[in-house]
Amino acid sequence: MTLKESEKEKARSRWASGVIPYKEMGYWVPDYEVKETDVIAAFRFVPQEGIEPEEAAAAIAGESSTATWTVVWTDRLTSYENYQAKAFRVDPVPGTDQYIAYIAYDIDLFEEGSIANMASSIVGNVFGFKALKSLRLEDLRIPLHYIKTFQGPPHGIVMERELLNKYGRPLLGATVKPKLGLTARNYGRVVYEALRGGLDFTKDDENTNSQPFQRWRDRYLYVMEAVHKAMAETGEIKGHYLNVTAATMEDIYERAEFAKELGSVIIMIDLTVGFSAIQSMAKWARKNSMILHLHRAMHSTFTRQKTHGINFRVIAKWMRMAGVDHLHAGTVVGKLEGDPNITRGYYKTLREHKVEADPTMGLYFAQDWGSMPGVMPVASGGIHAGQVHQLLHLFGDDVVLQFGGGTIGHPMGIAAGATANRVAVEAMVKARNEGRDILNEGPEILERAARFSPALRAALDVWKDVTFDFASTDTPDVTVTPTF
Repeated sequence: MTLKESEKEKARSRWASGVIPYKEMGYWVPDYEVKETDVIAAFRFVPQEGIEPEEAAAAIAGESSTATWTVVWTDRLTSYENYQAKAFRVDPVPGTDQYIAYIAYDIDLFEEGSIANMASSIVGNVFGFKALKSLRLEDLRIPLHYIKTFQGPPHGIVMERELLNKYGRPLLGATVKPKLGLTARNYGRVVYEALRGGLDFTKDDENTNSQPFQRWRDRYLYVMEAVHKAMAETGEIKGHYLNVTAATMEDIYERAEFAKELGSVIIMIDLTVGFSAIQSMAKWARKNSMILHLHRAMHSTFTRQKTHGINFRVIAKWMRMAGVDHLHAGTVVGKLEGDPNITRGYYKTLREHKVEADPTMGLYFAQDWGSMPGVMPVASGGIHAGQVHQLLHLFGDDVVLQFGGGTIGHPMGIAAGATANRVAVEAMVKARNEGRDILNEGPEILERAARFSPALRAALDVWKDVTFDFASTDTPDVTVTPTF
């Protein structure tokens, strides 16, 4: 049989009845040359018994682009080869039954400026595929050509600091506790005490919306009275993340507009509102000169497990593109899940303009953000003044450190809790700027500062032995996780 006849036979077999393996349908292309404009995905997967890894990778490529379970005659009506995702590499994960598949998607598969479309395309249907025991989207290389179709953060790190007139140190915040049950008036009292004590921000939590014990309009009024009073007394710009999350976009816009009327510099939404709502609020925030804080509520339902779901670094990329100014990104030393190396990879993804691939941080691809502003990461969840040296070492200055219980649980009161945190941070920043090794000398630096600050002294006495030392469920494949 000649080469030409062989090609004809292959073409005829494609249209034969029955089920054809995804590899034979053109979704496995090991010699594929990745284009600069391709979106590249790294999927971690475990195939069912009897399914070879390359066929499973081809199935992922097919089911997340153009394929169905059989060949369809309508493929003849399009240049389907151009729209097929191509699995071009499969690497086994040493010591496991897992594999990493690399899949390229042509940029024309995605609607410009739409996170919802990108998510529907890449993770919309394939995760229920029976041929796979488990599947996880680990990372995406998003071409600059596609990045440029998104607005990005309304302000970004540099402009936020200019709006707030705060430089050279982490920003300090606290979540009001208890987050549910307080009346609006008492809620406002907590905000006032924390802000006058030295914090830059206070915040609603993810489930503080508009409940019977505290309707949103009442909370906004009392909170903003507290913010303005604290600003007048301290001479500093202060803010409270007014959570505008609600049942409908109409409700969200109404709450955001009222926050603006009251003079707030920042509003907040939850990840649970959905990708399209987040992008809509990002546009509103840019138009109205409001900082936009995003709480990642719900993310751990699909980001935490190592073998199934979506890695948080993908959410971080999508949220930077969607356009938020703040995003909760982990603490490492707090009460919530977070491997040190993996978490630092999230911070690089959010803040830097060009991120190099680094498997020790779980970064599979280099990512060029062009001129898109960076997102301010937020470290929140079980942190206290005694950990400031670790937090500053890990994350640097461009981060919001949020001490909720570590402010409001202070034995001398809320304002003293805020003061303790402010003194700890400023003492540590001063020591770092003087060239001291803050990671190793941190406890000594804090002890010295506490000699001149009763508030810090009390905080260290109460929380000095509080740690959350549990093994992370999501760690890099290539390195031993350091401990602190």
